[in-house]
Amino acid sequence: MNKKLLKTGLALTLFTSLLAGCGTPKSASTGPSDTAANVSKEGFPIVEKPITLSMMGKDTGMQNWNDMVVFDEMEKLTNIKLEFRNAPMDSFDTKKNLVFASGDLPDMFYAAELTKAEEVNYGTQGILIPLEQLIEDYAPNIKKVLEENPDIKKSITTPDGHIYSLPRIDLTAVWNHGPIWYNGAYLEALGVDKLPETTEEFYTYLKRIKEEDPNGNGKADEIPLVSVKIEDIRRYFEGAFGLYDEVIYTDDDNKVRYTPMEEGYRGYLTYLNRLWEEKLLDPETFSQTDEQKKSKGKSDRVGLFSDWHPYFTLGGEPDTADKMMIPLKSDMVDKPAYGKSTGLSTGAFAISSTNPAPEATMRWVDYLYTYEGSTLFDKGPEGTMWKYVGENTKEKEEVAIPGGGDREEFRATLTPNYGIVSPGITIPEVNLGLKTEFDEWVDKETAEKLAPIARVPYPNVYLTPEEQEEASRLRSDLDKYVEEMEAKFITGQESLDKWDSYVEQLKKMGAERVAEIYQGAYDKWAQQPS
Repeated sequence: MNKKLLKTGLALTLFTSLLAGCGTPKSASTGPSDTAANVSKEGFPIVEKPITLSMMGKDTGMQNWNDMVVFDEMEKLTNIKLEFRNAPMDSFDTKKNLVFASGDLPDMFYAAELTKAEEVNYGTQGILIPLEQLIEDYAPNIKKVLEENPDIKKSITTPDGHIYSLPRIDLTAVWNHGPIWYNGAYLEALGVDKLPETTEEFYTYLKRIKEEDPNGNGKADEIPLVSVKIEDIRRYFEGAFGLYDEVIYTDDDNKVRYTPMEEGYRGYLTYLNRLWEEKLLDPETFSQTDEQKKSKGKSDRVGLFSDWHPYFTLGGEPDTADKMMIPLKSDMVDKPAYGKSTGLSTGAFAISSTNPAPEATMRWVDYLYTYEGSTLFDKGPEGTMWKYVGENTKEKEEVAIPGGGDREEFRATLTPNYGIVSPGITIPEVNLGLKTEFDEWVDKETAEKLAPIARVPYPNVYLTPEEQEEASRLRSDLDKYVEEMEAKFITGQESLDKWDSYVEQLKKMGAERVAEIYQGAYDKWAQQPS
């Protein structure tokens, strides 16, 4: 799976409207469409007489969507045929912008990753239609999820009170980033049976890697901690100093904090500078690529690293000897912090104002929020990659794929849900019986080490257009400055004795105003009725 797509962030994109004065569709009516009377509110097919609708999606290039069996199955089930107006992943945003600018809209957007700014912009202009009444009347499964999880409903409702897009929901999500892993072979070579739990214990372990030749080649070539521009390990080490996110988070009193000017951030920089000065952190951290990092891992030179799974970096097969790092605690805090994923990826599905059958469209997408729909779109039809061991229990087993080969690549020929953020809900029963022992072990490590301390740093919120413009403008300069100074402080190019002047510069650049904007948005979010 494309790991970049699994990351969640708080950065709001300032999306300037291209539509002023040209080709803007009129505001969508909130009343029923001319086709509403022909739509069944329950059961299948959705419409007795077949209809054709257009869909725009992000294409990974693995298979033409016209040839995907998942869409064939959906057409048989619903009587809705789809025509695809896709664009490759690397040019999708450009194509999406042109579609909005021209007014030549598809009937629906699938896995379009609409930004919050785009939702607000095009929703308030009537280009994307409000969905809340359609959910009430035609989407019992989505409605049930929102009723049982009021924070999700609040997080997909824009400042004008409307819902313009549907999310991808994973109520089981914990990771906000790939974990940090210990090289299990090094743990064994050094006789470590208890993982470090404090920053000092961790420092001592890194020193042992550097000095005791755990790869056994007689050379001092081990790199205790490897990273790519700090981005992959930042949150773990910030958490050791009480910080839940790298930009903003709410503290225990629901006060928004701007991370780069917190005292805990100074502690984080001081600690990483210590690792850098003693060559416990890879000297090539700020210049290397992910591929170069992995090359070092496969050469058995790396002690700790971040990745989705450890064998992605170390090579070989999945190995439970490679342990997930326990979040560390420093002497600045009573307990470590870990920023949990919200489990919510907004902007995954939207209906345009030119859609002739929004009711039927809503019923179509509602199926993706059921166990049956999730199974179809995430695993393909029964008999292709899997079959039931016990249908009543939902337990499954794998089926050999035609011609062998990589199972994930074969799955990508069956369903669009590969490498994109698709609408729907992650339901644990979908994978019942299909997880490997390694998968189960990763779940156990997560449940034991991360879940007990994890909390969401800051919810998904929407800013008003004016707030978006101001926050994006301020953060454009702030983010660059913070990233530049982080590298300088860690590498010693800038002394941490200049911390106070650094904080003053952040204030001059509007850091306090950024926190104020997000505080106001958080307060409005929290005050919405549950």
